Amino acid sequence: MTARPSAPLPSREGLGAGASAARSRGAAEKKKPVPNPSLEGREGSASDFLATYNAKRDFAKTAEPPGKRGRARTKGLTFVVQMHAATRLHWDFRLELDGVLLSWAVTRGPSTDLKVRRLAVRTEDHPLNYGSFEGTIPKDEYGGGTVMLWDRGTWEPVDVDPCEGVTNGKFHFRLHGERMKGEWVLIRLKPDGGKYGGTKAGRENWLLFKIADEHAGGDDLVATHVTSVASGRGMEAIAAGSEVWPKTKRPGGSSVTPAKAGAHLQNRPDARGGAEMGPRVRGGDDSKRGKAPAFRPPQLATLIDTPPTGTDWLHET
Repeated sequence: MTARPSAPLPSREGLGAGASAARSRGAAEKKKPVPNPSLEGREGSASDFLATYNAKRDFAKTAEPPGKRGRARTKGLTFVVQMHAATRLHWDFRLELDGVLLSWAVTRGPSTDLKVRRLAVRTEDHPLNYGSFEGTIPKDEYGGGTVMLWDRGTWEPVDVDPCEGVTNGKFHFRLHGERMKGEWVLIRLKPDGGKYGGTKAGRENWLLFKIADEHAGGDDLVATHVTSVASGRGMEAIAAGSEVWPKTKRPGGSSVTPAKAGAHLQNRPDARGGAEMGPRVRGGDDSKRGKAPAFRPPQLATLIDTPPTGTDWLHET
């Protein structure tokens, strides 16, 4: 990696202004990168970066945080991956840049297999504090379903300024996460109407894949890691509970209780953690019960694409 500590990372507004100035100098200048449609129209108010995010959500109903752009940093940039059981199960990959989280929806989740290319659909920018959100989005709201904090950490660009990488459509970076580590690449596909290249409703299709290093290969990340890095809960436990992680309040201070994707589990004793299954007091009235045992998370099945490996599993077909 080429270190440039003294030179601040350019902002996306700066890139847009630079491209305009270059065009005014005539065709003799070196050809500039093709502008990224997802970065255009943001030279105005800083809040424009999250206008789409805010417009899609009713914060009186969802526990997701309202969108407010944070301070743009050049060091200690964070990333987060959120497993999201919406209409289709996917993994939301988010990188901090320009005070927001650039976001891609990765089908089937990230893979360290060097032969695997995962489709990553670009979505709207998210606020930085979305990186700590874990809970359930109401069914009728945008993105309704269960969200798990699947990975988190910091990242840094490799060889190229990140804003230029995103604009040019080839973005090389290094991750320091709890699960995703080492060098990765995002490449934007051409909007040529091909199988994956065409855009829909202004979205872009990218590919996410691993670069060969000491972290390549090994265990299947998605099959091996099925619990939250923040709470240790699985998707079923998150869906069955009313608590979001962290606890969130709507503007004005009143608490938000999100609708539960696992509402159908409410009458199951294991979903209540055994709260009504304490032992009866011997010799006492039938209505009196002893203290309920401490809650133990239920061992519930989790849907995965491939079966687990090793000799500790039995498979029935």
